[in-house]
Amino acid sequence: MEGKAIVMEFRFTVLASGSTGNSTLVQSGEKTVLVDAGHSLKKLEELMSQQGVSAHEIDAVFITHEHSDHIKGLNALARKYELPVYANEATWGALERHTSHIPPERRMIMETGAEVEFGSMKIRSYPISHDAAEPVGYTFTDDGYKLSLATDLGYMSDIVRRNIIDSDVLVLESNHDPSMLRMGRYPWNIKKRILSDVGHLSNEAAGEALCELMTDRTKRVYLAHLSLNHNMMDLARMTVNGVMEDRGHFFRKDEHPLRDTYPYQPTPWDQIKRKLL
Repeated sequence: MEGKAIVMEFRFTVLASGSTGNSTLVQSGEKTVLVDAGHSLKKLEELMSQQGVSAHEIDAVFITHEHSDHIKGLNALARKYELPVYANEATWGALERHTSHIPPERRMIMETGAEVEFGSMKIRSYPISHDAAEPVGYTFTDDGYKLSLATDLGYMSDIVRRNIIDSDVLVLESNHDPSMLRMGRYPWNIKKRILSDVGHLSNEAAGEALCELMTDRTKRVYLAHLSLNHNMMDLARMTVNGVMEDRGHFFRKDEHPLRDTYPYQPTPWDQIKRKLL
């Protein structure tokens, strides 16, 4: 209707985060993309419904890597809704036995470091260190605004840092407390993997990384992929804050930039940009 304002939002919700399943929904204007599909189809549909979104609205799925907590529902989701799926060639190779119902024409090869456009969004992948075929993270930009997704990091490499620094909003792994992990019930080989450079980022490492990543532009940081057995949300926030304060980085008292993510429920929609036309 003439004279009516059209809202062009750039927003996202972390539908689920953790070893039980990972998925993030990003929207801009009329475009909706899903990053990873780590729960069953039924659970993914339920999580999206809680956020007022139908899976029919998804334009594409982007995969970070082939571990089950990132692709559990991919085959069923892509088949039911006839969705294009983006991943690099090595990841597609590792996914072969998990994606039998995705036809070749919907298997989109996106080489690491490439960029694709969906409406006004630009989506770029970047390499990360994790024990998968060729794992990646993603950045989303729209009209100069930037969202970065960075989980399953063995360590904060220079190339990851270059890609995600100066984000308006950052979703960053804060997986475990090393002491809790070492005292936990996991076999030593699993503990060693998690602590390694191809494992997961600890709370302390997340805090150290944020000292370099946060700029005047950074508004919020979501602590993600928390271990159910070797971490707690309050502990992750306290540790990250403590590390940053020890290095002279203080948040204003009226700011609450550290946000939680959850294994079985979505975060509230986070509106990165709201533009009225």
